[in-house]
This record gives sequence, C-alpha cells and structure tokens, in this order.
Amino acid sequence: MSNYATRAYANVGVHTQVEAASPHKLILMLYDGLLKQLRLGKAHMLKKELGPKATCLSKALSILEQGLRLNLDLEAGGDIAAQLLMLYEYSERRILYANLRNDPAAIDEVISLMEPLRTAWAAIAPDQQQRPAQPGAAR
Repeated sequence: MSNYATRAYANVGVHTQVEAASPHKLILMLYDGLLKQLRLGKAHMLKKELGPKATCLSKALSILEQGLRLNLDLEAGGDIAAQLLMLYEYSERRILYANLRNDPAAIDEVISLMEPLRTAWAAIAPDQQQRPAQPGAAR
C-alpha cells in the first residue's frame, strides 16, 4: 500500500472515531494526542531533528489551544475550569520555551502536568459527564 493510501486509510479511521465519540471520549482523545505529540517532540529534540520536533510541538500547542482550552466551560466549571485554563496556558508557554530553547526538561514538566489529568479524566464514568454543573466539563 502506498504512503498516500496508508494515510488516507488512517484518516478515515480517525474521522470515524471522532464522529462516533462522546464528548467525554473526545477529551480523552485530546489528552492522548497531546501526550503523544509531546513525547514525539521530545524524541525529535533529543535526536536534533528540528523540523519534526517543531511540527510535533506545534501540534501539541494546537491540541491545548484549540481542543482542551476551547472546550472548557468557565461558567459551569467554576474554579476547576479556571484553574485548568491557567494550567493549559502555562503549559503552552512551557512548550514554546522548550521549542525555542531545545529544553527536554520543559516538555517533561508539561507531560508530568498532563498525565494525571488524562488519568483522572479516564477514570470518570461517561454517565457522570451528563450532569449539568460538572466542573470543567466539555461543552
């Protein structure tokens, strides 16, 4: 199978997963994608592969900015959502710093901040996400 065909097949699989996913699952997928891109970015950084490093860290920033941060409901989420917003913004700054300075420790810091959130989110039962006043819940 050609690279194009392989990518097209993978894209169909991703689109199908996204279309079928609940809001809870979508947030989990965002955390998984973020952690994957951070780890890949760090690996490229350590190999001094600057282009791929920048691509991965750019994807990580997009997931934080356009995925996780935009899905926060600051009204319904109260203090927890506000704290998550600050954490996401801090993480964005650390990723930018890591990219500019080629600092793997900054990436490790963001990973150490996001992994517990991913684990906690995965532990929440999807039926609990239906409560209207769920702090930090996705819109």
